[in-house]
Amino acid sequence: MKTSELRGKSVDELKQELQSLLKAQFSLRMQKATQQLANTSQISKTRRDISRVRTLLTEKGNG
Repeated sequence: MKTSELRGKSVDELKQELQSLLKAQFSLRMQKATQQLANTSQISKTRRDISRVRTLLTEKGNG
């Protein structure tokens, strides 16, 4: 997910995106704990996406 894609979204859309990313992160952590996750780099990518969304929410003043 690119920052330029996120900048075009409204605050509500960013909050929804953040919620879905947090759910995805939880799911990935559970898969890792149960030895079902083959590609562990997905966790890092999800964390970075969460950071991008949170940064944009802070920039827009509604974090």
